[in-house]
Amino acid sequence: MGPRWELVEGLVEQYTDLPPEAIFKEDILRTGIAFSEDVLRVASGYKPKAYFIFSFDLVPISEMDKQENLRVPEEICLIGGRRSFRRTIISVRVNPSSPYKVAISDEGKLILTLERKEVCGVRYPRAPDYYGRTLSNGKPISDIAPSIEWGYLVYLTVFRLCHYHGRKDECKFCDINENYRQQKRTGRSYTAVKSVGEVLEALSIIQETDSESRAYTVTGGSVTSSLNGLKEVEFYARYPEAIEREFPGRWISKAVVQALPKSEAQVLKDVGVQIYHPNYEIWEPELFRAICPGKEEYVGRDVWIERILDAGEVFGPQHVIPNFVAGIEMAKPFGFVSVEEAIASTAEGLDFFMSNRIVTRFTTWCPEPITQLGAENRGGAPLEYHVALLKTWRDLLEKHGLPAPPGYGQPGIGQAVFSVSSFMDVVRD
Repeated sequence: MGPRWELVEGLVEQYTDLPPEAIFKEDILRTGIAFSEDVLRVASGYKPKAYFIFSFDLVPISEMDKQENLRVPEEICLIGGRRSFRRTIISVRVNPSSPYKVAISDEGKLILTLERKEVCGVRYPRAPDYYGRTLSNGKPISDIAPSIEWGYLVYLTVFRLCHYHGRKDECKFCDINENYRQQKRTGRSYTAVKSVGEVLEALSIIQETDSESRAYTVTGGSVTSSLNGLKEVEFYARYPEAIEREFPGRWISKAVVQALPKSEAQVLKDVGVQIYHPNYEIWEPELFRAICPGKEEYVGRDVWIERILDAGEVFGPQHVIPNFVAGIEMAKPFGFVSVEEAIASTAEGLDFFMSNRIVTRFTTWCPEPITQLGAENRGGAPLEYHVALLKTWRDLLEKHGLPAPPGYGQPGIGQAVFSVSSFMDVVRD
């Protein structure tokens, strides 16, 4: 076995109360996946990667020699293998040099290998029927209303840019703006501002043809002044308002926008938003200011926290779910050097929010090279950090007697569909 095998298996043996699948999943998310030409051919006809908001790739499109950006599946499912993996859904992050590769076995089946040694079987997601449809204006539905999480979530990035831009304001781990530019350079249909009419038309087709989706997310970049003459809450509230009027109760409704004043959070609640994600990103005060300069300048860390707590009074605390980007705590040149320091800091933030009944979640940082931090941190945070964080999050959830966050489908290994981190996989019955 190679050094990566020894690392992963060593952590599996050390963290016996975590599912082995989740440990492999975290390593794959931080490392990315490589695809051979043969497995890319197999992917034809399955659900392709839609680039629903960020690139989530470890190489820019310009360096994808096999045109992986147009050919890889949105996600993969791990199953079976030497450790009898239960179904585990993982977001595809392209990295042609990754030690993890999707290959074809001697029996002609899709498998995942690590350092050329078979790990388990692989399945690709079926493309929903509506992925072959277009709107009346010719745009593909996969541009306007792609689905992720193995079909559970319809992801509506209605504004594909962010007003926090440039080195002064942009979150240093985020590639929303640059990803938009690289997608447009390829000639892909990639709408910057989706109209309410486009969203409703797409959802109407989904309603007619799809029975798997259970939730939708309305999101996009931050609006610092106005967009199309509207404040941020006015711009974003139009979408759930129209959706809930047209399709009342069809989907769980979620919104991912900035931490808004309480009165504006109430606007989202009043138009039908059930779950609110005012993403917080990172707990440590100095790191928040260094890594999220726009959020610090326009809102401020302390105000952001106050608004999260205020939103708990509007939606109910367990329906306010801020996200941390797990791993940026250790990003050079700003972050912690040791895993222990990084975990202690993040645990403090998790415990603070959970003690207020707010179930903070996290996504596994993908150090995209087209971001400020990605270029300096190609390896991301150590796997030891990500595994320790999984246990820390799960243990704090249980300490505070909190349920799994709503709007993510069934929790637990073999049931979870959330694909960009393993927090839902480690929830215990």
